[in-house]
Amino acid sequence: MQIQGSGALVTGGASGLGLATARRLAAAGATVTIVDLPSSKGAELAAELGGVFAPADVTSPDEVAAAVAAAQAAAPLRIVVNCAGIAPPAKVLDRDGNPTDLAAFERIIRINLVGTFNVISQASAVIAANDPSESGDRGVIVSTASVAAFDGQIGQPAYSASKGGVHAMTLPIARELARYGIRVCTIAPGIMETPMLAGLPQAAQDSLGEQVPYPARLGRPDEYASLVQQIVENGYLNGETIRLDGAIRMAPR
Repeated sequence: MQIQGSGALVTGGASGLGLATARRLAAAGATVTIVDLPSSKGAELAAELGGVFAPADVTSPDEVAAAVAAAQAAAPLRIVVNCAGIAPPAKVLDRDGNPTDLAAFERIIRINLVGTFNVISQASAVIAANDPSESGDRGVIVSTASVAAFDGQIGQPAYSASKGGVHAMTLPIARELARYGIRVCTIAPGIMETPMLAGLPQAAQDSLGEQVPYPARLGRPDEYASLVQQIVENGYLNGETIRLDGAIRMAPR
């Protein structure tokens, strides 16, 4: 899939992995639409990249449909990257042994899993109607899971479930969209230098990095973005979840 001249939509594109991806795709010649909350710096960043800002809540079909339409209007939409998500802790029982608030579990599932499906659904309908390339390609969709999908820690049942769902739906969606020439892959990052972790003391960041077998450091957002680019450009990658984690396997806590 050629990035040059393609339209790309990146959710969560105003920070962290999404911003790194938006920057890399723009540098490779894509017209990037950043999808993020209205309160984000999306408009400023989109202007910097020569792209479009489409404020939207990924759980809203109407708002996502409008964002997809904006991306398609800017350039034929061929690349979609799902980076929007949240990771608050939510145990089964609180410190007093009481059941956790179910709303907390539902919110994480809704944003991380339902939101990802919503974006895939809305975007694939538009991509499928675009003209294919000479080789029959119409587009590539990349979603974000987590190593927590496989090695969930204590306090992560909701987060692990949401990211496990993203992983689990990758293959069936790839199989369904194959008839339209749309490939679907997922990246499962390990411990990355996201804004959340960047706020920790340097000693804490170093301690986390030392848990990674090699290289013993936090992953860099541009390493995630580089893998997105490789997935887009490698036409035989499809239906796969790729761990990007320096060989870490998370401990129980």
